[in-house]
Amino acid sequence: MRIDRLLAGLFLATSVACASSSSSLRADPAPVTLSDSGGQADPVSERTGGDLRVMTFNIQSAIRGLDKVAEVIRSASPDIVALQEVDVGSWRAGGLHQPAELARRTGLTYYAHFRTTRLFGGDYGVALLSRYPLESVEQHPLPVLPGTEPRTVARVLMKVNGQDVSVYVTHLTQRPFNGGIRVRQSAAIMRLMAADPRPKLLMGDMNDTPDAGSLRLFRHALADAFDLRGKGPAVTYPLPLIPGMRIDYVLACDRFMPKSSEVLRVNASDHYPLVADLTLLEPVKAPTP
Repeated sequence: MRIDRLLAGLFLATSVACASSSSSLRADPAPVTLSDSGGQADPVSERTGGDLRVMTFNIQSAIRGLDKVAEVIRSASPDIVALQEVDVGSWRAGGLHQPAELARRTGLTYYAHFRTTRLFGGDYGVALLSRYPLESVEQHPLPVLPGTEPRTVARVLMKVNGQDVSVYVTHLTQRPFNGGIRVRQSAAIMRLMAADPRPKLLMGDMNDTPDAGSLRLFRHALADAFDLRGKGPAVTYPLPLIPGMRIDYVLACDRFMPKSSEVLRVNASDHYPLVADLTLLEPVKAPTP
């Protein structure tokens, strides 16, 4: 039996129990930086009726320029942005707090950074920008192979159209090998999400193609926004001379209805950002006795 099928079966059979008892999914708040940029979100650009635009973007530590990254985000006008490969205080970032700077430059007032490791003299990890205030944040380590880069999944709670929503951000272990560990990371994330009753989004660089075991496991419970409503080329990681790959995703639970999704072919990173428009559905009301 393939390991991805085995883990999928274990998840479906024991997801709630695993989520409540797994020692590998402990909260680790120490690496988190959380604040707001001091600016004001533009109320004109806020979407109504549960509609929102989200983006996931591996920014490669903005080595091609933070201005380029900011301009891509600003032009797309998202409400929530999941970022991967984000630096805080490193020498390659010029000592900048990249999420804070991007929040200031894009008008997405609220931000959080989640450190996975120290790199180039600073903190390195994933981050989130939001037009909505961040009610709470959590960070959970993911399983990794000995001696490899630490990986994490972050959960940020916010209110969208009056509803509590959980947004998960992650960056799974690097390709081209290590498919088995990415399946284990996927299973760990799904156990965590299974214990969360709120509407949920999962965004990030999964380092796997849509047919990989990790993505098949995610799709047991989550919808792939691009798969359902994508338009244009699907590649998010272009490669020289050979076809690129789709390895960045917006995945949503059934409380969200995907409306459209598009890969933005811009030269701001080694990844292309992925944008999705979604509608947060109203909760189903219990029938009156």
